[in-house]
Amino acid sequence: MTNTSAAPGTPGLRRTLGTGDAVVVGLGAMLGAGIFAALAPAARAAGSGLLLGLAVAAVVAYCNADSSARLAALYPASGGTYVYGRERLGEFWGYLAGWAFVVGKTASCAAMALTVGAYAWPEQAHAVAVAAVVLITVVDYGGVQKAAWVTRAIVGVVLAVLASVVVVCLTSADSDPGRLDDGVSGGPGGVLQAAGLLFFAFAGYARIATLGEEVRDPARTIPRAVRVALGIALAAYAAVAVAVLSVLGAESLGASVAPLADAVRAAGVPGLAPVVRVGAAVAALGSLLALLLGVSRTTLAMARDRHLPGPLAAVHPRFHVPHRAALAVGGVVAVLAATVDLRGAVGFSSFGVLTYYAVANASAWTLRPGVVARLVPAVGFAGCLALAFSLPWTSVAVGAAVLGAGVAAYGVRKARGRRQGDPDPGGR
Repeated sequence: MTNTSAAPGTPGLRRTLGTGDAVVVGLGAMLGAGIFAALAPAARAAGSGLLLGLAVAAVVAYCNADSSARLAALYPASGGTYVYGRERLGEFWGYLAGWAFVVGKTASCAAMALTVGAYAWPEQAHAVAVAAVVLITVVDYGGVQKAAWVTRAIVGVVLAVLASVVVVCLTSADSDPGRLDDGVSGGPGGVLQAAGLLFFAFAGYARIATLGEEVRDPARTIPRAVRVALGIALAAYAAVAVAVLSVLGAESLGASVAPLADAVRAAGVPGLAPVVRVGAAVAALGSLLALLLGVSRTTLAMARDRHLPGPLAAVHPRFHVPHRAALAVGGVVAVLAATVDLRGAVGFSSFGVLTYYAVANASAWTLRPGVVARLVPAVGFAGCLALAFSLPWTSVAVGAAVLGAGVAAYGVRKARGRRQGDPDPGGR
C-alpha cells in the first residue's frame, strides 16, 4: 500500500482551493521571471525562429499538461508526478521524478530569489534575495489559501505590466513586422534548443498538480485549472514575444540582458522601463512563491515514503501545511541565494523538469490502451526527451550528473534497507 496521503490520525492538508485559486497558482508560476529572462537566450539559439520554438514548447507543454491533469484527477495527493510515477510505473520511477523536481526546482527557487534582488536592488541582490525567501516562506507557512491570495495580486500586476509592454511595442512607429522573419539561426537544432529554454517559462502548471491534496473536487478542478492556466500563459507569451521581436529584432533581443525593458525604450517610451523592472521583480516573487509551494509538497510526499527524512512529512495541526518541509526548503534556498549566483540555472532546471514530465507522460501511457488514447502521452514523452537533450551541453551534463547522484543514493538506501531486514525500504 502506498502513502499517497497523511497517515490515519495525523493532521492532513486542507482542501481549500477552488478552480480560480488553482488557475492563479499555476499562472503565478508560469507568469514568473521566465518570460522576462528566457526570450534572450532563445533568440541567441534560434533568431526569429524563437517563435517556432515557442510553438514547439507549447505543444510539449500541452501534452504534459493533459497527461498531468488526467493523472492528478486519479491521484489527488501532494507530490504530483512523484506519486503518479510511483503508482503507475513503480517506486524507482516515482523517486526519479521527485528527485529531478526537488533538485531542479530548488535551484530555480534560488534563481528566482536572485532575480528579485537583481531587479529590486542590484547592488544588494543577495541580501534582497534572502529577504524574499524568508518573506515567501512565512506566507507559505500561513496556509495555502493565504498564498493563493498573495499570488492573485501578483498575477494581476504582472499581467498588467505585460499588457503594457505589448501595447507600447505594437503601436510604436519603430515596430516592424518584417523583424518577425529575420531568419532562423541554428537550424532545427537551434529551434529545439530555443524550445527547451522557453519550456522553462511553461513549467509552472505542475504546481497545480503538486497541490492536489489541497484542491476541492480535484477530479474536476485540476484538469480544468491546468488547461486554463496553460492557455492564458501561452497567449501572454506569444503576444509578448511578437511585440518584443518586432521592435528589437532577433539580434538585439539575443544580446539584451533585460529584453522587455530594452523593448519599451526602443519603442520610444523609456519612462515605462522602471515599471517593467518592478513587474519583473514582482513576477519573480510570484514564481518563487509557487515554486516553494510545489517543492515543499513534493518533499512532503517523498518524506512520507521515507525517500527523504521522515520528520519532513509533518503537517501543522493549525495551518494544515507541511511546515517542516517548507522551512527546510526555504532554509536551503536562502543559503543558496546568499552564496551562489544561480540565475544561469534555466537550462539545468529545464533538464530536470523535462525528466519529471517524461515520467508523467510514461505514467499516463498506462492509463488507457489504444493508439488514440496514448497519442498525447507518446508525443509528450518524445518531446520531453528531444527538448532535454537539445539543451546546452553543460545543462545536460550537470543535469545528468545530478540525476545520477540521486539514483546512486536510491541504490544505497535500498541496499541498506535490505541488510537491515526491511523488505520494503521505500515505504511501499
